[in-house]
Amino acid sequence: MANLKEVRNRIASVGSTMQITSAMKMVSASKLRRAQNAVVALRPYSKLLSNVISNIMEDNVELMESPYGRSAEIDNVLILVLTSNKGLCGGFNTNIIKEVKSRIKEISNQDKYTKVDVMSFGKKSSEHFSKLKGCDIIKMQDNIWDDLTFENVTKITQEVMELFVSEKYDKVEIIYNKFKNATTQIISREEFLPLGSLNDNQDQIINKYYIFEPSREEIIENIIPQALKIQMFRCMLDSFAAEHGARMTAMHKATDNAEGLLKDLKLSYNKARQAAITNEILEISSGAEALNG
Repeated sequence: MANLKEVRNRIASVGSTMQITSAMKMVSASKLRRAQNAVVALRPYSKLLSNVISNIMEDNVELMESPYGRSAEIDNVLILVLTSNKGLCGGFNTNIIKEVKSRIKEISNQDKYTKVDVMSFGKKSSEHFSKLKGCDIIKMQDNIWDDLTFENVTKITQEVMELFVSEKYDKVEIIYNKFKNATTQIISREEFLPLGSLNDNQDQIINKYYIFEPSREEIIENIIPQALKIQMFRCMLDSFAAEHGARMTAMHKATDNAEGLLKDLKLSYNKARQAAITNEILEISSGAEALNG
């Protein structure tokens, strides 16, 4: 059995760890509430904006005429990877990295001439893919999580849109953790560009009798980029909320584990202390008997 000093040191160490994990859990819970409110508020707006585009644009032919809807042979693919800057959030980052690697392999198997590049959002993905052979990181946007605002996300979205319009990439995908609740994150892959079919929204009735002011073409020209910026911002908010949910859950489990370990260590300490006291009593008794004898 470990001596008393070793057990006392372990009890102090586990106690300090439990305090840290408990504090981190509370911090993540506070950040989660704000992030959750933001993403829940944005989702209906994002969905409604997509429906508006479906109603304004008459058919998929018109969509294909948009610079953001062009259909071309897929030679270059850009994957936007959303992870976090910090760890201690369970499988949050690992799951996304595995999904991206699987997607890269899938694309490569479909056509050996297709090139896949990565734009990384988060130090965890940046560190991993910067060392991965056969995959180039064109840019690392790790600081976006330090100030996640629509203005900052818009700048990044505009850059991605320009890369597509200039035909440097034929397809852009986003892989991220979608927020469901504090304990559940859903690994999601969305096709960002080119724009998808308008016929997916069968429940929406296209009204061809709108009166447009300014012209219908001007509205379409402005509303599509806006919808793309909203989509990117929604994915970012989803990932941000999912990160804090994953970290809060991980720290909650770590705190519970530390509490259980602390109880076992205290029990072990008490047993060791009792055994030491018993030995001392036996030694004193033996010594007294020897003197009396």
